[in-house]
Amino acid sequence: MKKQKIKPMTLAFFLNLSFSILEFVGGILTNSTAIMMDAIHDFTDAVAIGLAVFMEKFSDKNQDEKFSFGYKRFSMLSGLLMSSFLIFGSVFMVYHSIVSFLEPQKVHSLGMLGLAVLGITINGIAFWKMKSNGESHHHAHGHSHTHAHTHEEKNFNNKAVMLHLLEDVLGWIAVLVGAVIIYFTHWFWIDGVLAILIAGYIFYNASKNIISIMKILLQSVPEGVDFVEVREKILQIEGVLDIHNFHIWSLDGSENICSLHLNIVENTDEKKLFEAINLLLENNNITHSTLQMEKGSVSCK
Repeated sequence: MKKQKIKPMTLAFFLNLSFSILEFVGGILTNSTAIMMDAIHDFTDAVAIGLAVFMEKFSDKNQDEKFSFGYKRFSMLSGLLMSSFLIFGSVFMVYHSIVSFLEPQKVHSLGMLGLAVLGITINGIAFWKMKSNGESHHHAHGHSHTHAHTHEEKNFNNKAVMLHLLEDVLGWIAVLVGAVIIYFTHWFWIDGVLAILIAGYIFYNASKNIISIMKILLQSVPEGVDFVEVREKILQIEGVLDIHNFHIWSLDGSENICSLHLNIVENTDEKKLFEAINLLLENNNITHSTLQMEKGSVSCK
């Protein structure tokens, strides 16, 4: 299962790395700022995917005496670092793109067109491999609750890489359109505009990724989990009097955890109550829970 997850990511790494080098040389030959800036972006993507592969292997380690929750959050470090690099890189891109816009230089539009078609093809293949791998895994393991959780985690990890690849495809479509416009109109300033648009798009998505990661690190309630609704549903279960110290957070964006203290009615079947609460939590995408029960109205401590 781990090899199934890493294999398409490794393919995406080598495709991005190889093409970013070819792209940078092509950007110099065509004199296109947009292509050279996108080459830097693609190279950063390749490094990000490489780190994701390494961290994915590392994060699969079990808990030990140093990390009692295990190493799952290590997979988020590459995302945080690479998103930060992308933000700094996009600022650098904007600066050079403005210069290119204010002082446009002649670019080789046919060379841009050829590189754009190649870029769409290579990144499209990598995206398709990632997507098809996720779909095949879903069909193979959708019947088991345990496997369903693993599938969800796998989709979460693949999604980050797939977004990188989709972003690349969209960027190359923009370059393709720009190359056609330049060929027919000789509006060379379009190259600078495209570079600015690509940089802005990268900045926006990298910022969103950092915000999502920081929410997890700050232990906010996971997206898709309604804290108030879950609390009300637990209180409606027969035998529950009150809830204290109720917390929901995510370990790595896919594995959600809950801890709570309960006041329960005397003579309540604790085993059945425990099963009912855990079923409710599982139905709300909470995979791990720690419950403490106190009979009567005594406050939990």
